[in-house]
Amino acid sequence: MDIASDDPRRPENRVAYRAAVDRPALTLPAGKHVAVWPVVNVEHWLIDHPMPRQILVPPTAAGLLPDLPNWAWHEYGMRVGFWRFLDAFATRGIRPTLSINGSVCTAYPRIARAAHEAGWEFMAHGFHQVPTHRIEDQPGMIMRTVAAIAEVTGRAPRGWLGPGLTETLDTPDHLHAAGIAYVGDFVVDDRPCRVATRTGDLVALPYSVELNDIPLLAIQHHRADEFVERALAHLDRLAAEAAGPGPLGGARVMSFAIHPYITGVPHRIGLLERLLDALSARSEVVFMQGGELLDWYLATGDAS
Repeated sequence: MDIASDDPRRPENRVAYRAAVDRPALTLPAGKHVAVWPVVNVEHWLIDHPMPRQILVPPTAAGLLPDLPNWAWHEYGMRVGFWRFLDAFATRGIRPTLSINGSVCTAYPRIARAAHEAGWEFMAHGFHQVPTHRIEDQPGMIMRTVAAIAEVTGRAPRGWLGPGLTETLDTPDHLHAAGIAYVGDFVVDDRPCRVATRTGDLVALPYSVELNDIPLLAIQHHRADEFVERALAHLDRLAAEAAGPGPLGGARVMSFAIHPYITGVPHRIGLLERLLDALSARSEVVFMQGGELLDWYLATGDAS
């Protein structure tokens, strides 16, 4: 794909480069230093498509449809793992952001209703768990997703996370035109930043591809304890920088992302509970949902 260097759709032209040491220090409410943004991903995997992830490679590595074992791996998360998540967050008084395929609202309405009743914010995550590059009508898919979520929650979602963080060069323009205000696909900073579109700026919130159970546990195959150890090491450094007088001072955002078919299983759910307890015990931490982060950032007046 040959794209001119001055094409405004190129990611480096949408997100202007700003060195962290040149950005103004931001302040969180109540003197907190780190905003923790937990994101729970729930997805609709279509049995007549190749599965988005595989825990079991088929014999001879032949691509087989239907892919029952890997579909069932995911389905366990929707039937069992999600409810462990719901309990873990509820018993600690924490409300995460729910990254949700629009079709989950009708394929798994019990999950959508329970998350909404628990006060979780819905962040749109495509309509099905299909890479954005395979969607012929992106604006139509985006509007369909927004409408499905609004039907459950009574309001359009403010945020968007592409399936697998996938976007085409035109996706930000389509998202802003559809009323989306923030995205998680631009994982470029520890603070929110601006993403230029034809009709105005989106805000990129600091989602994570490293504090994320898919790459960490399902792809890189680290020991499960690595998730908690890495998250707490991440927090320690952000908190020290945020509280310090140096050029990296000022509030930071830490996100972590989990999926019910990975972290919601019996041998891993305790890791999430341990992490939530450790984070809750830190006086410099405040838990925030995506919309709260957006409102806080916009109120700072930072234009970078």
